[in-house]
Amino acid sequence: MLDYGCDERFIDRQYIENLLESAKGASDEEVTEILDKADRFEGLNHHEVAVLLQTEKPEFIERIFEIAGKIKRHIYGDRIVMFAPLYVSDYCVNKCAYCGFRCDHNFQRRKLTMDEVREEVRILESMGHKRLAVEAGEDPVNCPIEYIEEVLRTIYDMKFQNGEIRRVNVNIAATTVENYRRLKKVGIGTYILFQETYHQPTYERLHLAGPKRDYWYHTTAFDRAQLGGIDDVGGGVLFGLYDYKFEVLGLMLHNEHLEKRFGTGFHTISVPRIREADGADISVARYVPTDDEFLKLVAIIRLAVPFTGMIISTRESYEMRKKLISIGISQMSGGSCVGVGGYSKHEENVPQFEVADDRPTGEVIEWLMDEGLIPSFCTACYRKGRTGDRFMSLAKSGNIKNVCLPNALMTLCEYAQDYGNERFREKAEKLIEKHIPEIQNDKVRQLVIDNVKRIKAGERDLYI
Repeated sequence: MLDYGCDERFIDRQYIENLLESAKGASDEEVTEILDKADRFEGLNHHEVAVLLQTEKPEFIERIFEIAGKIKRHIYGDRIVMFAPLYVSDYCVNKCAYCGFRCDHNFQRRKLTMDEVREEVRILESMGHKRLAVEAGEDPVNCPIEYIEEVLRTIYDMKFQNGEIRRVNVNIAATTVENYRRLKKVGIGTYILFQETYHQPTYERLHLAGPKRDYWYHTTAFDRAQLGGIDDVGGGVLFGLYDYKFEVLGLMLHNEHLEKRFGTGFHTISVPRIREADGADISVARYVPTDDEFLKLVAIIRLAVPFTGMIISTRESYEMRKKLISIGISQMSGGSCVGVGGYSKHEENVPQFEVADDRPTGEVIEWLMDEGLIPSFCTACYRKGRTGDRFMSLAKSGNIKNVCLPNALMTLCEYAQDYGNERFREKAEKLIEKHIPEIQNDKVRQLVIDNVKRIKAGERDLYI
């Protein structure tokens, strides 16, 4: 018998549907009060989220975006944390209608050898990446937990002239408490898992076979991860499988459940929107949000959980990513390949989905800088133990700024020295000089000034 790690059925479909129905009758005065509350960085409860999801008045939607932008600037400043996915295996025993890796898709599957992992990581590090997200399909025979452990050890053991990969997050299928303990022991960063859809009838209709078909085993994965010692977990849904309003409320209920039980909710929330994929049945995506709806739902999530990181991948175009950054996104991938062996390209790989933003990493980073943003390669919080409730307490008190901005500036300086040409280094130096005065603590500000000089002189991996 499966150990779910949680007996509570914290996603109540009827409750969510009732919330959405009752929210339709909200008065203008109530909407205004909710927006005023969000403007004070107080977050939102379920009913308040439902009301904002249901509102269609242009003046209220405009204010939702305005407040989301304000929250983003106040808590996250101009920083954008960079990462890259690393697909290590496309073996999968699940038959998920929407996925290119579904088990009945007939293509030559493979998993990386450790030498191939090293080659992929070498290429990623040469792009300047310091934070990776390991991705793999579910197959206990061809991709057991021992393989994922070996991948993580291999990555962490690699050293380069310009440093090393400093944080490896993992996105693999729901597993046992014991397996999560093993991932914790080998040094996992954040454990990431997308619910795909919180609407149980839709979930069961789209997951046709395999262990992932068990809705509650999948939904309670973060409970088992927390019980296994992993206090940084990242959730998300695949927008398009069901009504986005229902999905957003599902995310909020899930986050609240984790906060009540473990003292901390999602470290990050990802907002992928479904894309075409070879071998997938995209006709099942009957609820794909329009661009306007997608922007609105991201902004509402930012209002609801102001201190939770939000991630956007290369599924979205650079025009959409630009808009999303301004209203809540704090992390993004760049130069991504979404198939096994995609970076080395020794043989044709099958991507999990079509990429919309295919610009090289360096081009994405320079674009962010041209927008006045600070690409951050920081991994300091994980290595300093600022995870779980400790991270959230720093975030909610506003003290996280005292480390995030300094570390972002120092990692950008390091990136410029190691991967940029002279023109890029000059651009980075101007950006760093512009933002150093924003560091409020005099001692920290001077430390950053001194560390920038040390980095230019050849030292690496300086952080606070």
